[in-house]
Amino acid sequence: MSGSELDRKVNQKDLNNRLLSALSQEAYCSLQSHLEIVSLAFKQVLFQPQERIPYVYFPTSCLVSLLTVMTDGTAVEVGVVGNDGMAGIPLFLGTDISNFKAIVQIPGEAIRLRADVFKQAIAQVDTLSLWIQRYINLLLIQIAQTSACNSRHPVEQRCCRWLLMMHDSARDDKFELTQEFLAQMLCVRRASVTEVALKLQKIGLLQYNRGKMTICDRQGLEATACECYGLLRAERDRLFG
Repeated sequence: MSGSELDRKVNQKDLNNRLLSALSQEAYCSLQSHLEIVSLAFKQVLFQPQERIPYVYFPTSCLVSLLTVMTDGTAVEVGVVGNDGMAGIPLFLGTDISNFKAIVQIPGEAIRLRADVFKQAIAQVDTLSLWIQRYINLLLIQIAQTSACNSRHPVEQRCCRWLLMMHDSARDDKFELTQEFLAQMLCVRRASVTEVALKLQKIGLLQYNRGKMTICDRQGLEATACECYGLLRAERDRLFG
């Protein structure tokens, strides 16, 4: 696994993950000695389809993309995991194997937990299971809404929705993002992404230069995005308060 690991344990002040933050103090303390902060690199693969999941990850400042990989090698994004959730849900559902590829789309930090420790924890810590169930509900809604969005909405609106989801998890208005990678995530041609990026730059919503994206007008992006972003954000706030 690439990406440098930070040799320190996770304290309360380190928490920027809504799933872990929702735990009671007692539940959190039972996990604390097993949690560690790791730094994840852009395009770092956390686990592959049909391979065992070694760790679960709770993003704090990174964003993880869940991809379905076709037999010809092409990949389609089906969901994203930000600081309101975790990557490694199959372990909670009783299997060590994922059907998705998990790849880092915004570099940053995450809190990780060994798979064996996580499975013990969900059997012993009731509040952890409760919040993960809520998160799974949110993730299923996100996957369904994204599928509908990809089939019904124009590329420009979908691009704004995707950038807003990234911005929610990033701690900065600036992040690494190539047009090639964005095209893959939206399942469109790179030329379409280039056209949209130029248009959004022209009206002052963002700046893009050599793989670096800067959000300049958050409200403008929200106004341009399709209805899907607002629906997903409302559901996230409802489930996590």
